[in-house]
Amino acid sequence: MRSHLLNDTTAERYRSSVTEGIERVAAKLATTDRPFTGVTVDALAPRIDAIDLDRPLHDTAAVLDELEDVYLRDAIYFHHPRYLAHLNCPVVIPAVVGEAVLSAVNSSLDTWDQSAGGTLIERKLIDWTTARIGLGENADGVFTSGGTQSNLQALLLAREEAKPGRVGWEEGASFAKLRIFASEVSHFSVKKSAKLLGLSPDSVVSIPVDHDKRMQTVALAHELERCKKDGLVPMAVVATAGTTDFGSIDPLPEIAELCEQYGTWMHVDAAYGCGLLASIKYRDRIDGIERADSVTVDYHKSFFQPVSSSAVLVRDAATLRHATYHAEYLNPRRMVQERIPNQVDKSLQTTRRFDALKLWMTLRTMGADGIGQLFDEVCDLAVEGWQLLAADPRFDVVVQPSLSTLVFRYIPAAVTDPADIDRANLYARKALFASGDAVVAGTKVGGRHYLKFTLLNPETQASDIAAVLDLIAGHAEQYLGETVVRAS
Repeated sequence: MRSHLLNDTTAERYRSSVTEGIERVAAKLATTDRPFTGVTVDALAPRIDAIDLDRPLHDTAAVLDELEDVYLRDAIYFHHPRYLAHLNCPVVIPAVVGEAVLSAVNSSLDTWDQSAGGTLIERKLIDWTTARIGLGENADGVFTSGGTQSNLQALLLAREEAKPGRVGWEEGASFAKLRIFASEVSHFSVKKSAKLLGLSPDSVVSIPVDHDKRMQTVALAHELERCKKDGLVPMAVVATAGTTDFGSIDPLPEIAELCEQYGTWMHVDAAYGCGLLASIKYRDRIDGIERADSVTVDYHKSFFQPVSSSAVLVRDAATLRHATYHAEYLNPRRMVQERIPNQVDKSLQTTRRFDALKLWMTLRTMGADGIGQLFDEVCDLAVEGWQLLAADPRFDVVVQPSLSTLVFRYIPAAVTDPADIDRANLYARKALFASGDAVVAGTKVGGRHYLKFTLLNPETQASDIAAVLDLIAGHAEQYLGETVVRAS
């Protein structure tokens, strides 16, 4: 069994095995003509259930053959131009090369003696990102598993910073006094984080949004003042730079002013909108982000990186101490005096992949402008898509895009019952997914069912959007026609 270990004696086997795997994936990418096969759970599950994991095949080629049957053939391929559903991007080749390198070397980024140069590369990328944001010379951060973890850590820091010496906070006071303010369309991880941090069920105050799905700052000011009058502590305001449903960007400068006025931690969830940090055309859409106390970025959304690649950034490096714990067997305190850089001192995680290498490879190959150009292209495409929808009487589109998301629904001319329209849109989405011709997402707006395009593939064209709209309309019309026949 030692022949399967990666070491100096198995280097050639490693080369041939990985090459074979790469050739399988490359062939699949080259021949995939739709984003999904339409396979059902009931059809796929028995194939996987039938595999006896206690009876290995002992041959990489045989395992890859089997993998074709249980995974590769029916995977959902984000690189296809008609995958239009969630915040999943096609990935750039330099990042995939980085993924192969980091997996083989298998550095762990918690301590210097498990990573060495990887530690410094991650720190360099953190500095690069904080400089792009404009957080200042004292900024710092750490890579995370994704936006949810980044938001959790940011709110942990906000919670700890809210306690000492604050008006309305006495020694031994309960976390029940703490309040977080976020828009009604903010990410669910804000409420999830509040629960994990031991805050009360009503700790997250939902702020209404305007017609463009941006946080209403007048309402935020009102809630902050009410919080103060009620003797509560405004722990944090979470501003979103790219909401999951609409791609909307909250008014960051105005929110920053209010946070400064009320002494409240400002966190910007830019998991989606972080692509604007590299944008050549649209960087000004996130002006004000430089005033944040913490920022979430997901490189695996709008920097075209493989999952996972995210980071939490902070204006004041000292605040990261709230996530620090020294263990004698890992990162004893003496290492701080010896100036040994241990990333675990900043992280909620211990063992952690060298995900930063993917971004490093990308920047060193393409440059920031290369990434920004790709993101600008999908933002431009969203404008074209919005124009198509706005001009098409079959559809109702919610808002003009701030990033690359379009939310809309099919509106049949002869049907007036909103419930029937809901069912038609739900059916159209399911039928489209089952066909494998395209993949779109769904959400609710005002209690009604809507469909969603999340455009993150620069290879997608306006003609793809038009074709998918026709498919949606066809499926919806088929459903409504059958419903009318059954009803009669």
